[in-house]
Amino acid sequence: MAKKYGVYICTGCGIGDVLNIDELAGVAEDDGYTVKRHECLCGKAGLEMINADVNDGVNTLSIVGCSRRVNYDIFKWDNCLVDRASVREQVVWTMSREKYPAKGPDDDDYFVDNIQLAANDYLRMSLARLDKVELPEPFKLENQSNKILVIGGGITGMNSAIDAAKTGADVTIVEKEAKLGGWAAKMRKQMPQGEPYTELMPPVVNDTIAKLSSFSNITVKTGTVVARIAGQPGDFTVTLKKPGEKIPFDVPFPLPAEMKVDEAGNELDAEAQAAKYKEYNEGREDILTVDPDGEKFGAVVLAAGWRPAELTAEAYPHLSIDDPDVVTNAQFEEMAAAGKLTRPSDGKEAKNVVFIQSPGAGSDRDFDYAGSVTSLVALKQAKYVREDYEDGKAYIFYQHMRTPGLTEEFYKSMQQDNGVFMTKGDIASVAKEGKGFLVEANGTLLGDNLKVKADLVVLAAGMVPVTVDDAVINLAYRQGPGFRDNDIFDGYADSNFICFPYETQRTGIYAAGAIRRALTMEESIEDASGAALKAIQCLESVNRGVAVHPRSGDMTFPDFFFQRCTQCKRCTEECPFGALDDDERGTPKPNPTRCRRCGTCMGACPERIIGFADYNIDSVGSQVKSVWVPSEDDYYEPPMRILGLICENDALPALDMAAMKKLGVDAQVRFIPVRCLGSVNVVWIKDALSQGMDGVFLLGCKHGDDYQCHFVKGSELADVRMKKIGDALASLALEEERVAQFEIAIDEADKLPEIVNSFVEQVVALGPNPFKGF
Repeated sequence: MAKKYGVYICTGCGIGDVLNIDELAGVAEDDGYTVKRHECLCGKAGLEMINADVNDGVNTLSIVGCSRRVNYDIFKWDNCLVDRASVREQVVWTMSREKYPAKGPDDDDYFVDNIQLAANDYLRMSLARLDKVELPEPFKLENQSNKILVIGGGITGMNSAIDAAKTGADVTIVEKEAKLGGWAAKMRKQMPQGEPYTELMPPVVNDTIAKLSSFSNITVKTGTVVARIAGQPGDFTVTLKKPGEKIPFDVPFPLPAEMKVDEAGNELDAEAQAAKYKEYNEGREDILTVDPDGEKFGAVVLAAGWRPAELTAEAYPHLSIDDPDVVTNAQFEEMAAAGKLTRPSDGKEAKNVVFIQSPGAGSDRDFDYAGSVTSLVALKQAKYVREDYEDGKAYIFYQHMRTPGLTEEFYKSMQQDNGVFMTKGDIASVAKEGKGFLVEANGTLLGDNLKVKADLVVLAAGMVPVTVDDAVINLAYRQGPGFRDNDIFDGYADSNFICFPYETQRTGIYAAGAIRRALTMEESIEDASGAALKAIQCLESVNRGVAVHPRSGDMTFPDFFFQRCTQCKRCTEECPFGALDDDERGTPKPNPTRCRRCGTCMGACPERIIGFADYNIDSVGSQVKSVWVPSEDDYYEPPMRILGLICENDALPALDMAAMKKLGVDAQVRFIPVRCLGSVNVVWIKDALSQGMDGVFLLGCKHGDDYQCHFVKGSELADVRMKKIGDALASLALEEERVAQFEIAIDEADKLPEIVNSFVEQVVALGPNPFKGF
């Protein structure tokens, strides 16, 4: 579009008291921009002034005032580009005022105000960005499906389907077993759901199945699994099959280039190419087969559930696991559902039952994948013993007893039962004694070691999400059929435990129930509603051509200048969400509705051919280059210029909160928010240093075991890139210490000034960048 600029400076909130507004306005006016000022741009009169200009054709606005994180709904106009120069939070409220001696008209008494210099730079950066960005246009599918696929017909999947169907959506449930119900259908009873929370209740699964059948817009396919899911949100092509069924494999031509030649580079014939392709994709043939007749869906709810953790005698030799009368909690539940509790070995009454919650043997950890659910199951199953035998005894040995929320009332009621004994204790051994067992526990609450006789021993096996070892979604994605980097999440299907429940690493596929985390049946029913709503939100966002999350409403998507693509595949491999496939040459094949708009592909590309309409290599690079870097020709003691590229999700909010607390940040720093540290391209760092900036730091979310990155891998990928930049710095004869990456959480505003100011001190100690002034 033809841009008509308008610059608007707010003088309120202390801005006009601290800054020389005439000098600030002159930064833009000297370059021919029209500048207007107002004491309250966000007020009625201020907005009327701006609206009048917009109605008169102004469509590119630089708002100089508060952070873009506030009043974002006020400073928003259709079909207008808007940039916010945050001189309130990033200058006036945070920077300490210092004046540097400068070479001026009289040389002796001429000083420059560093706060004013910072504000001037932020206005320059705003105008530089606006010059390099364009108004985004939404990406819309030609033919969008609004059907929802629910994988899993257990209590979670059925409730998710019911909730989605209530909104009018067409839903298909796929269940691999012959009937619906899942683990819920194998239970004797479930935890109480209402006052006084002391009595177990019959499972609701049968009522749920009956309710499901009343919806004409729900299709149920039992004895069916997903063979493959191809495409993207709004346009998924799903192929279904019977468990164990093989689907004919067709080699998709043209093949990737590496499949056409042998090790010596000689071209293979068609048969040899097909054989090589099959070998390369062994185990994925069904997934990669093109299926033109596949059913279309817009979004997927993954509710495939869990399986009991496998406990082995090798792992726990002291627990007599190989004995038939030592069972898991899942096995015990099926026994209880079948009738009165008896010993599996001989069918005799099981009146004395020991429930072991932690393996013990000197360790205070629980069994893998255990948690509050296994604690509640032990209490529930202890109740079964008391129901079946008036003189029955239940013994619960635990290291951690977790009863969240109102389930505490059930726990208290069980404490009052004289037939139930609970204690913290370290299980030393489960030894055979006659037909039963002698269970020994050390370090109990009684202060003594205890020995208890038992007819039956129940081990609290955890709930393992089926995605640990089963690619239940079978994605026809270049990054593989399941969820990548699942080790971060212990196999669970989440993409971000902290910020985005229900969302997986694959856009348009939402997890619910025990596949997301260990949940009770009651919690799973609530979880089902959340996932259904997320799926519907996805469909609505795709229909409008905007991002779903976490940049909800973002209309941009990555654009590629393929003429310069070298097929290095870094963008395809590094995308945290599998948004990119590739063709036979390795050229990226974008799937825009899969994209989360993080920009990781942009940061990965060595050729810098990837960008977004309003966020690209040139726009940020131009901001970097617009910062005025003083040299010895300007100052007797030239101040430093340090660039801070900060994540908009954690670091920018922390910076704003530090500003609200009036915590000081060194005035030699210039901040540029980025979508994610994963989007940072090293060329920005090179540009900053080559023009004379003295240091560059990245500030973003935590990564590693305690990761908090909104885009899962962004901070980690940035860290890898930063470690590789040493060679580039060496080529410029610069110290590696001039570039650093720091981590911060959104609630660590108090730490931010210390992090930034300490880095400034480190750079000052190194001395000025030798490129300064060139």
